[in-house]
Amino acid sequence: MTTLLLIRHGANDWVHGRLAGRIPGIHLNEEGRQQAQAVAQRLADIPLAAVYASPLDRTMETAEAIIAGRELSIVQVPDVREVDYGEWQGAELKELYKHDLWPVVQHYPSGMRFPGGESLGEAQMRMVRALDGLCAQHGEHDVIAVVSHADLIKLACAYYMGMHMDLFQRLEIGTCSVTAFRFTKMGPRLTAYNDLGSLAHLKPKPPEPPVQEAAQV
Repeated sequence: MTTLLLIRHGANDWVHGRLAGRIPGIHLNEEGRQQAQAVAQRLADIPLAAVYASPLDRTMETAEAIIAGRELSIVQVPDVREVDYGEWQGAELKELYKHDLWPVVQHYPSGMRFPGGESLGEAQMRMVRALDGLCAQHGEHDVIAVVSHADLIKLACAYYMGMHMDLFQRLEIGTCSVTAFRFTKMGPRLTAYNDLGSLAHLKPKPPEPPVQEAAQV
């Protein structure tokens, strides 16, 4: 019953303007740093067992804010890094909107492979395989945080919710939002989605004491 928190990195100067992809050296801007501090405060009362992150600068900086004051170190996980957008990486979104493949990304993503990059199906399986492996390393009462990217989190949500990938663009993941799944014997349960408010309901509850049988007279 591990609880998995999926956290998107904070804002940077490329959000909404260019497709940052895996380009190094893209850091949180002032808004993003404030968002990272805010999500760290919202998580303050949650006893995190581990914090994992994509190796990119913007995710690592977000994770660093989260572990501040905790006896934790960040574990980099290459398989939760951004989609390999290939030739699209670094392009301005206003130009990509005109591309012949843009409608495919929006309406038939399961059939999309980025030129010179990976398919969204490959990205989804990479992400899910990594998350399943991380959860398998932890106990049933552990809460772990994974700092990643919007498309990867959306793809993971679609998978765990049983949603076809062609609908994943209907999901919205804001910067420094928290999405949570609790993994049970009956499957994953979505307990928070794109959450920007209080996370108190995610704090683990203490185990209930065993029921004492009444004495026989």
